Amino acid sequence: MGSGLPSPRRAVSGIISGYVLRLVRESTGRTQIGFAEEVAVDLATVQGWESGRRPLANMKAGSLLDLRRRLPLLGADPALMQLLDPALDADRIITATLEPPPQAERHPLAGWVHTRTTAHMIAWAVNGTPPPLIAARPQPVRRGAVPTAPLLPAQQKADLFGRLRDAADSAHLAGQAAPLLRRQALYLTSYDRSPGASSWTALALHQRRGVLSVRGWSPAWAEARSVATALARQGDHQPLSDFITRALVDDDRSEAANLNYWAYWLGAAQQPQASDGFMADTDMPGWDPVTLLRLLAQGLIEAPTYAELYAHTLWALLAAHPWLPLAAPVLAGELADETARILDTEPISARARREFADVNYRLSNRTT
Repeated sequence: MGSGLPSPRRAVSGIISGYVLRLVRESTGRTQIGFAEEVAVDLATVQGWESGRRPLANMKAGSLLDLRRRLPLLGADPALMQLLDPALDADRIITATLEPPPQAERHPLAGWVHTRTTAHMIAWAVNGTPPPLIAARPQPVRRGAVPTAPLLPAQQKADLFGRLRDAADSAHLAGQAAPLLRRQALYLTSYDRSPGASSWTALALHQRRGVLSVRGWSPAWAEARSVATALARQGDHQPLSDFITRALVDDDRSEAANLNYWAYWLGAAQQPQASDGFMADTDMPGWDPVTLLRLLAQGLIEAPTYAELYAHTLWALLAAHPWLPLAAPVLAGELADETARILDTEPISARARREFADVNYRLSNRTT
């Protein structure tokens, strides 16, 4: 179903990265005037960056690099600095969605696999829901009417979701990139909270249920996983449970794909990926198992909707790397406590209960 939208008047292409820059600047303790002096620009330039009117992405590459290298010297918070790249990615996705390229395969959602942090940035712009790192920080005291989130204007938000639905509907025009474009556009539509939006997303997801019949690894594996997790987010948990049974358990390539994708999605793998093909690499290069264990433990608390998938992934990670509890004893203890709590209090399936119990045993019975 197409939206039939006219071309948007103007894309706000720098609103998220500009807001993150504001947080970075505030972490240095400097006002906009003081910051402008430090980075050798005028006040209007800093104001334009932070408001999104002068997108950071429009800076010359050398100037942007100079700015980013200057920020740590000014005492910028390293954790906030790490949000600049996903913020720039999110701005790029929003801009290209509002003003689609002539060829569907040139859409950024068809050209690279985005991460959870980038998705969180987009959610921040459309719903005001801050990423976990931002939500956990004390809010700085500001004077005057200062935005508390990088929110898109209402009309641009409506246009964005309409264009995302168009992209999902017409993804077949993207050729080999069609599955990547479809699954990523469809995932982002689930952030739309306007009346009727959840019905469209639910219908679109159910129309893709056919991909859930895949067994083991196949080119449709990533889309099947995405559909199953999106349906779980909508409140329908059975497809995700079925996906784990049919397309993960006892299949080495699929188990590797699941770990590879989690590592990339959560940020344990840093190498950008242009397609979903990297998931099936059974050598599982490019990410650190301890980092992935830490991120999975954090995600289990932040996103309990996917407890079934977390249970199997933690079980598979510990089975592949049984030395992990010894390498990270403090983390192992904390995760053992959390899995014990889940086993005692949460309604989970029999398989997830077995897997959480095995995870808890491995974590609790490490030899120090």
